[in-house]
Amino acid sequence: MYTLQEYGKMLADRVRLDAYLEALRRAVFPGCTVVDLGAGPGIFSLYACRWGAGRVYAIEPGESIQLARELALANGYSDRLVTIDDYSANLTLPERVDVIIADLRGVLPFFRGSVAAIADARDRFLKPGGVLIPLRDVLWAGVVSLPEVYRNRVDVWEQPGFDMYPARIRNVNTISKIYPKTGDLMTRPLELGHVEYQTVSNARFTANPRWQAERSGVAHGLTIWFATTLIDGVSFSNAPEVPEMIYGAAFLPFFEPQRLETGDRVDCELKIDLSGDDYLWRWETTFEKASGVRQAKFSQSTFHATLIHPEA
Repeated sequence: MYTLQEYGKMLADRVRLDAYLEALRRAVFPGCTVVDLGAGPGIFSLYACRWGAGRVYAIEPGESIQLARELALANGYSDRLVTIDDYSANLTLPERVDVIIADLRGVLPFFRGSVAAIADARDRFLKPGGVLIPLRDVLWAGVVSLPEVYRNRVDVWEQPGFDMYPARIRNVNTISKIYPKTGDLMTRPLELGHVEYQTVSNARFTANPRWQAERSGVAHGLTIWFATTLIDGVSFSNAPEVPEMIYGAAFLPFFEPQRLETGDRVDCELKIDLSGDDYLWRWETTFEKASGVRQAKFSQSTFHATLIHPEA
């Protein structure tokens, strides 16, 4: 769960906040019903009430729901703003609603069962023809050269005279947040695929991107970002070329850095599966010289990053 300081950072991200509020403003009409999914302290819920919603269900399993209750009371909305301290999957609402708004992403849409939670809420809570915010996310990726990031996330574990493999294997299989710039990319960005929230039913995502190096250098991993359409006409992206946002982008390190020359190829098989209440990532990367000679192949998974006692 997020802290109040982290929610404050979300509010300070004006690109994110203004886009979501504009989408919500367009969707809300007098007397409508709204679900604020993963409401946190209930900022979207407050605005929905301000703009005339007849009833708003703020659903949040974390402690921040208490602040949502206090804010509803302080602003005179406690008669219309219903706060619910639970996961949406455990709930049955007394009515279907006109609007669902949710920002359940972490760095990417695949975060703690978020896609499955939105799909479930859509199917059980939303009226036919109702508005779901967001509408879609498009995932993009590229190969990056980030020596400092790799040194601080992976190589920092190398200690002279010790076998540090157990630590390294976990760190090279860990996905982390970064803020890449366009100049860090060694390849053109490729679209990995869409998450269409109005129709998505399978929490699984697969992609098979194939890149060609646009310049020579050392490749340290993949970076993945998203471009979202919240409602027709309202969108934003956390791509490398835009100013930094709260989301950042994802960094999937390679098992070992690879020297690439212009024209070399990088093929990846990416699989994302919901496992329990979070996502398991797998990325298998093959490097080939422009001549067709295989340079290296790595198979990685966030499963190998887990710290689990053998008995568990």
